[in-house]
Amino acid sequence: MDQEQWEGREPREPLGDRERAVLALERRGFAGPGAKERAIREELGLAPVRYYQLLNALLDDERALAHDPVTVNRLRRVRDTRRAER
Repeated sequence: MDQEQWEGREPREPLGDRERAVLALERRGFAGPGAKERAIREELGLAPVRYYQLLNALLDDERALAHDPVTVNRLRRVRDTRRAER
C-alpha cells in the first residue's frame, strides 16, 4: 500500500491483551518437552492448536510487528524456512 492509499485511513486498533500475551509467551524460553504447551493452556487458557493459529495470524499483522519487531521478525524467518523445506 503506498502513501496515497494510507492517507485518510483510520488507524487500526492496538493489539489486544491476548495478542500481546501470545507474543510475550513466544519471547520466553522453555526448559523441557511439553513446558510450552502447558504454559499455553495454563496462562492463556487456549488449546495449543488455537494458540498456533493466533500466532500465525499475528505474524502477518503489522500491529504485531510494530509492537515486537524482534520476535515477529524471528518467527517470520522460522516460518519461512519451514515452508521452504516442504
